[in-house]
Amino acid sequence: MAKRRLATGLAKYLFNPVVRLLFRLGIPAPGTAILETTGRRSGQPRRTPVTDGIDGDVFWIVAEHGRNAAYVRNIEADPRVRVRSGRHWRAGTARIAPDDDPRARLRAITERRPATRMNTRTVRLMQTDLLTVRVDLDPDGYS
Repeated sequence: MAKRRLATGLAKYLFNPVVRLLFRLGIPAPGTAILETTGRRSGQPRRTPVTDGIDGDVFWIVAEHGRNAAYVRNIEADPRVRVRSGRHWRAGTARIAPDDDPRARLRAITERRPATRMNTRTVRLMQTDLLTVRVDLDPDGYS
């Protein structure tokens, strides 16, 4: 519980604001993407930096706090999401993949996209309950 609070606080108040600012300035942080969900209570867009797990028309996320992550709860309430990888947004439909091995998925993401190495190490360090999320991207969903 204490580890999750520390990891969440660091992400919320230190790392995520910096990464979101870089993306707003048009400088994508290496190995990082932005996941946009719809707030389950507010209905407002919620943007969260995640490891850039793009693989063709699929985007993989390993949630370090599993179903305790706010964006995972948002996905469970409304699976339609957008993902910004690089300079482009793509729409898609997310789903929890409980049968996928999140540790193997992190290794696969790092092998496919070496720039994600620092992000995947951070996920492993700060994790409390790993969970894989699969986003099937719309083929014509660029914006």
